[in-house]
Amino acid sequence: MSANTVGFALLLIGVMMLISKIIRVKWRLAQKLFIPSSIIGGVIALLIGPDILGRIGSALGADGLAEGGLFTPEILDVWKTLPGLLISLVFAGLFMGHRLPSPKEALRVAGPQISFGMTIASGQYVVGLLLAILVLVPLFNVPVWTGTLIEIGFEGGHGTAAGMADTFADFGFAEAQDLALGLATVGILSGVIVGIALINWGVRRGKTEILRNDAKPTVAEQAGIVEKDRRRAAGTLTVQPSSIETLTLHFGLLALGVLIGWLMLTGLQWIESKLWADSFELFTYVPLFPIAMVGGIIVQVAIQSFDRDEIVDQQLIERLQGFSLDVLVIAALGTLSLSAIASNIGPFLLLAGAGLAWTVGAFIFLAPRMLPNFWFERGIADTGQALGVTSTGLILLRVVDPNLETPAYSAFGYKQLLLEPFFGGGLITAGVIPIIANFGVGWVLGPMLVLFVASLSIGILYFGRQRTTGQTLPRAEVPAG
Repeated sequence: MSANTVGFALLLIGVMMLISKIIRVKWRLAQKLFIPSSIIGGVIALLIGPDILGRIGSALGADGLAEGGLFTPEILDVWKTLPGLLISLVFAGLFMGHRLPSPKEALRVAGPQISFGMTIASGQYVVGLLLAILVLVPLFNVPVWTGTLIEIGFEGGHGTAAGMADTFADFGFAEAQDLALGLATVGILSGVIVGIALINWGVRRGKTEILRNDAKPTVAEQAGIVEKDRRRAAGTLTVQPSSIETLTLHFGLLALGVLIGWLMLTGLQWIESKLWADSFELFTYVPLFPIAMVGGIIVQVAIQSFDRDEIVDQQLIERLQGFSLDVLVIAALGTLSLSAIASNIGPFLLLAGAGLAWTVGAFIFLAPRMLPNFWFERGIADTGQALGVTSTGLILLRVVDPNLETPAYSAFGYKQLLLEPFFGGGLITAGVIPIIANFGVGWVLGPMLVLFVASLSIGILYFGRQRTTGQTLPRAEVPAG
């Protein structure tokens, strides 16, 4: 594959981004539903790719379209490799530029949020694995670890689903990547659509503390445009460009985090090969991105210790993460195999339905009983994130709490800092499939059931009884993801 092909493939993604943003600005339905432009671009790429336009062209005798649609197979090959690379950059920057709180501080602010978020995440595993044991394996003969795809696709999102492609293939069910990507698409669209519907329901029923019936997002907000008088800098120039561009410096920090993660993973794989690989293998199948997150934390610890001039800018890190995620989503959706989903449509629909029912049900029935104050604002952020990505949760939170008057933002931020290393693409997400394959489903279902019961009990019996009047708490920085 030539360098020109790689470069042209990246340029095409840039064009797809531009087209999708224009559509978002002009298409009222997309505005009302707050559909991200990257999802629109990914769907367009899918429509004009081999699985749809290619099949139509082949049926009509246009054989030139059959192999790749409007794209060449080489371009699609480049796109298939991008998600696995870019998700490591995203995870390396999850905590970079964010002050790492002490455990005591984080628990004080976000205890109820952690309990609720952990209930949703562990519940996605419990629901998915029980569904696999009772229905998916007997009826569809899929691996039992297919039940973990609810958490991988919903809580983890497109990046996690794409980043685990090798793990799915190594354990004999490569089509799981397409199922996970499909679930991630269902999740992010449901997160926005169902989230807005829940907000409308909450406003009508008087369950929201801030938002009232007369509060509506502006036309610019719906179009995804920041109004001129409300614009702020997307990043701060912290070093002289004559020495190095600030954006280049921050990219280098992300690259360092990924490199440290790669060295750690390589070392763990080497230790495993020398000590216990003959009995079972775990780190052999762990993808790079959750370990890259650990590398990013190490870089952040060094930043907090030595960066006296504060040259690391959180917003620039977030811009690089956002760019990586946009490219990742378009590339992942553009290479999605609809035929793989179609051939496993039964498991796909059951997983999507069960995951959606559990996550939305947890918000409606458990959030009021687990969150002591501002339950709707705090719960809607977690629900949006558990279905889509962090930005989905923040979009919904900003709709119900536009000026961040409630403790929801702070609590959500600290919850992310504590749960991101484990769920939604963290170490637990990366390790459950190898554990199930090596030791059996009970080794994951059992601990997840215990975690689910414990977090649910603590939320209802302890935090849920601490009903207080609304009061603001210190703001927390929210890692992108």
